[in-house]
Amino acid sequence: MTAYHLAQLNVAHLLAPIDSPRLADFVDQLEPVNQLAEASPGYVWRLKGSDDPRQTVGHDYGDLLLVNFSVWESVEALWDFVYRSRHLEVMRRRREWFERIAEPYVVMWWIPAGYEPTLAEAMERLALLRAEGPSERAFTFRDRFDAPAPAATGAVPAAS
Repeated sequence: MTAYHLAQLNVAHLLAPIDSPRLADFVDQLEPVNQLAEASPGYVWRLKGSDDPRQTVGHDYGDLLLVNFSVWESVEALWDFVYRSRHLEVMRRRREWFERIAEPYVVMWWIPAGYEPTLAEAMERLALLRAEGPSERAFTFRDRFDAPAPAATGAVPAAS
């Protein structure tokens, strides 16, 4: 088990309300893609709107903002789910359902294993990435940072 896990947030601006006919095909993909994520190697946790797998996450950031917030064991595990699974087929159709976003819409950062980050924290990380660019506190697949080295436990202090 690793000392750190990867938190990731991605946001999308819907072209129409989630319950509109225009988004029906997207909504139909939610359950199978969420089930695929949860069954994927390296998956840890995701923020859910409810026990209904087709339900999106409610929040106070605007009715047309869709959020996906999850935790993975590694960047590689998340990459494999995003780009080497059925998820890619759905992602390739994103222009049918979402507006183009000129600023970063995906952010990642390392958290201690077992820690459950909040949506507010995730939105702050996205704002940090947008304001300051990639860093060890907020990064992307393109500009990624390694997990922090685990703190030594039981180490004997060096003699001075």
